[in-house]
Amino acid sequence: MKQAQEALGLALLTYPRRGLPVPGPKSKRRGLIGIAVEPEVAAKIAVLEAFESSGISKSDLGRRLGKDEKEIRRILDPRHCTKLATLTEALRELGQQLVIGAQAAA
Repeated sequence: MKQAQEALGLALLTYPRRGLPVPGPKSKRRGLIGIAVEPEVAAKIAVLEAFESSGISKSDLGRRLGKDEKEIRRILDPRHCTKLATLTEALRELGQQLVIGAQAAA
C-alpha cells in the first residue's frame, strides 16, 4: 500500500509540469482498494495548480510569503519535499485554503 501511495503521488506530481489537469478521484469499484496520496503531496499539487491559475510571478509570491525566489522555486518544484506548514501558507497567499479530512482505512 505504501509503495502504491508513493507511486500515485509521484505520478500525480508530473501532471502540472506537463500542463495536464490533475485527475480527480475515481469512484471505488467493487473489489478494488482506494489509494490516497500523502497530505504533503496533495497540498503540493494544490499549490502548483493554484500558482498556475493565479497569474502571479514567483517573485511576487516570494514577496507575499517573505521568502526569496530560490525558496519559491523549491516550493514549486514537484520533486522537492516541502513542509505542510509552508504549503498551507503558500495556498493562503494564493487565495486557497487547505482542508484535511479523515475516513476509515480500507
